[in-house]
Amino acid sequence: MLDTYLDYNATAPLRDGVRRAMIDAMGPPANPSSVHGYGQRARLMVEDARASIARRVGSMPEEIIFTSGGTEANAMALRQPCSAMAISGIEHAAVLESAPSAHHLPVDAAGVVDLTALDDWLGQQPRGAGVAIMAANNETGVIQPMAEIAGITARHGAWLHCDAVQGLGKMPLDFSTMGVSSLALSGHKIGGPTGVGALVLKEGMPAHPLSRGGGQEKNRRPGTENLIGIIGFGVAAMLADPEVFEAHCRPLQQQLEHRLGVEAPDAVIFGQAARRLANTTSIAMPGRLAETQVMALDLAGVAISAGAACSSGKVRSSHVLEAMGAGDLAASAIRISSGWDTTANDIDRLAEAWLRLYKQGSSFNPID
Repeated sequence: MLDTYLDYNATAPLRDGVRRAMIDAMGPPANPSSVHGYGQRARLMVEDARASIARRVGSMPEEIIFTSGGTEANAMALRQPCSAMAISGIEHAAVLESAPSAHHLPVDAAGVVDLTALDDWLGQQPRGAGVAIMAANNETGVIQPMAEIAGITARHGAWLHCDAVQGLGKMPLDFSTMGVSSLALSGHKIGGPTGVGALVLKEGMPAHPLSRGGGQEKNRRPGTENLIGIIGFGVAAMLADPEVFEAHCRPLQQQLEHRLGVEAPDAVIFGQAARRLANTTSIAMPGRLAETQVMALDLAGVAISAGAACSSGKVRSSHVLEAMGAGDLAASAIRISSGWDTTANDIDRLAEAWLRLYKQGSSFNPID
């Protein structure tokens, strides 16, 4: 039985308050589009959740469009018309595969987008180009300089989309001042349920839904709203305070990285030279495949991952680390991501198991 969970960036545990709110809403007939009392009660709950999420990201409630998750939100955003499209080489697969012909902007060794390359590329494009850069990387936790990126795109008359799925609840987000046209959000990264997310779309910009057949979300996203999921997302957004998250997770990150740095001096922690999320550590154990480490830690009762949890059962070399110039080390990197329930004992348990594998080689027994 796993009892140390350090894969919050894949899916965070459902918060108790979220669970209670969702259970309380289950039972009565609840279609928010119905005009009778049951429907109007459901509509009020949807709008309360919309307002909660808007407060968390500094947007107007009417700029929130509920979706099935961050993947759909990114796909919708990237359907905006543009003369040319650029994305960073470290984007999530939801962005990479929604813009397969986009120009890939390079990142430096710390995982930060090359702003000069962005400026140069936009200078060669007609006005009306599109750019998509994530707020914080899901594998390394590296935070991008969104203010500077927004300034560059605005100067060239381009629109800017930001995948903020990993940033929500972990770093300050203010849509009204970020200079972006849209944000992608997801509920299950902040202690909400899976299967619900949102696209924050700047007022006046047209929405480009992926399907047709209904007038929900003011004709911007058809299909009966996922009421229970939306309620959970709204409560999770209310609880996801970035300052509280930072204060809890940063000391744990420092505890882990200091110990591993001392006892495994040839291990490589990616993104240390950049600003990072307080909960994320991407570390490579030279000579050990990520898959070996994930399985060994799993047997030791510690859940971590080798990167993005996009393909069930698959452990592949990280395109993010490859873009950062990690070379062969990309295949040896795991991701450790903590959260509000993580304790110092959890970090110690992870470190002990990982260091046994590091020090004992093929004789490692994860349950000693």
